[in-house]
Amino acid sequence: MFLRLMKDFLIKKSVKKSLSDYKPADIGNKIQTIGLLIDETYFAKENELVSELVAGGVDRNAIEVLVYKDRIKKKETFENPFFSRADVSLKGDFRKQAVLDFIEKPFDMLISYYDIEKPILTLVTLQSKASFKVGFSTIDKRLNSFMITTIAEKHQEFVAELFKYLKILNKI
Repeated sequence: MFLRLMKDFLIKKSVKKSLSDYKPADIGNKIQTIGLLIDETYFAKENELVSELVAGGVDRNAIEVLVYKDRIKKKETFENPFFSRADVSLKGDFRKQAVLDFIEKPFDMLISYYDIEKPILTLVTLQSKASFKVGFSTIDKRLNSFMITTIAEKHQEFVAELFKYLKILNKI
C-alpha cells in the first residue's frame, strides 16, 4: 500500500515537471495510424471501441492498442499488449518492452481512452511520440491536442464526436 502511494507520488512529480516543459507536437497530415491507450480497470469494451473506429473508416491494421490494468490476475489473458503498475519503476521508467515500443511509435493520433487521471497513464500519454493526441476533458488540459467531454462508458458517443471533429479539421 505504502509503496503504491509512494510510486504514484513520484510519478506525479515527474509528470508535473515534464508537463511544465511540454509543447504539443505539430498536427501532421491525414490520420493513417492510431495508438489506443485504454484503462481496462474502468472500461473493458476495447473490442467494441476498435470496431467503432473501424466502422468510422479506419483500417483495423492501423490501430495499435495498449491496455492498462491496476492489478493483473495470474490466469488473466489479454488480446492486446498490456501493462500494470508493476511494470513501472519508482522513477517512472517502464520495464515492459511493449510499453516502450508503444511510446516510441510515431502514431498520427493517440487516443488516451481514460477519464480518471492516473499518473502512469498520464506518463504514457506524455511520453508518446504521437503527433495528435485526443482524450477526455477530465484529464489535464495540457496533455492532449483535442479533448472530448463525455464519459468512458459512452464509447459510441466518443467516437461519433471524434470523427465529427476530425472531418471538420480535415484529418480523415
